[in-house]
Amino acid sequence: MFECTSAVVRGKSQPFEITKLELEDPRPDEVVIEVVGVGVCHTDIVVRDQYYPTPLPAVLGHEGAGVVLKVGSAVTKVVPGDHVVLAFGSCGKCENCQKGEAGYCLEFFGYNFGGGRSDGSTPYHCCNGERVSGCFFRQSSFGTHALATERNVVKIDKSVPLEIMGPLGCGISTGAGTVMNALRPVAGTSIAIFGAGSVGLAAVMAAKVVGCTTIVAVDINDGRLQLAKELGATHVINGRTGDVVKAIQELTGGLGVQYSLECTSIPAVFRQAVDCLRLTGVCALVGAAALGTEVTFDMNSILFGRTIRGVIEGESVPDTFIPQLIELWKQGRFPFDKLIEFYDLDEINEACAASESGKVLKPVLRPRKSA
Repeated sequence: MFECTSAVVRGKSQPFEITKLELEDPRPDEVVIEVVGVGVCHTDIVVRDQYYPTPLPAVLGHEGAGVVLKVGSAVTKVVPGDHVVLAFGSCGKCENCQKGEAGYCLEFFGYNFGGGRSDGSTPYHCCNGERVSGCFFRQSSFGTHALATERNVVKIDKSVPLEIMGPLGCGISTGAGTVMNALRPVAGTSIAIFGAGSVGLAAVMAAKVVGCTTIVAVDINDGRLQLAKELGATHVINGRTGDVVKAIQELTGGLGVQYSLECTSIPAVFRQAVDCLRLTGVCALVGAAALGTEVTFDMNSILFGRTIRGVIEGESVPDTFIPQLIELWKQGRFPFDKLIEFYDLDEINEACAASESGKVLKPVLRPRKSA
């Protein structure tokens, strides 16, 4: 057993509570990590508020990075002392996993949101006997220690600052990967990104890397739009100032953009992201809305060759994509660290509030400073 300090959410929309727990030793395919930094993602807040029904109380957190402390008997990928980023969970056995499409694992929801291992057990033990859900995204990294699996740990170069690397495990990879892996725009093409949060700004940086020449960022926060310009956006539009679709069409000679990303999970914005496309354009949906959220379109706008598609986790293979993003960061071409502000673990509720208000793009918790 490992003694750990974790942030536990006990009920729908309730604040996180800093709690002492015991974490089990790793099973044969598992790895125990000492968490150095963990990003706060929109999905953590969505689950806290029970838009997705992970059983509570629970330890959330799914953008962890840290140092390997102990490995199970069957683990060969990493050894104690290795530096790792923690990605999402997948079964590794289904048809989609076998094709290298782990983001579309047929067991994705259970592996990432189920609140425990596949056998229903949770690795956490509370002093009063209360069941505390774990294995969130196969890591539950809102704490000093996390239990991951061999499949979702990504070994990284020890020379890079570990405390900033956690967001590469989800939000940053989602934005960048949607551009680089899913849409794959060629140099010289146009793209509009709706929502200039951490996911959207990662997409802006990726669009610049791949050579898009018209990169439009849409948001209602002028500060975020200014940062989007600094990171590579060629044009910015405040969604409160007029007709966004018309403005994008005017920027593109009346045609519309070839690609768009919807990162806000707001139905009306999703409609704009589709309507701003030129004929045969592609819109990628990455915003996570509450289950049951619906949106409407003019069917004729789709009939003329436009495509709408969902993208999970940037369609990345974490073991290769995360090191690629780190190399781009080293070269100064993917400065995702500009999005980060640090908090101690016991400041997690302030960090979540800052994220929800838009004050901070990517809060990163440093659990060891609160232990």
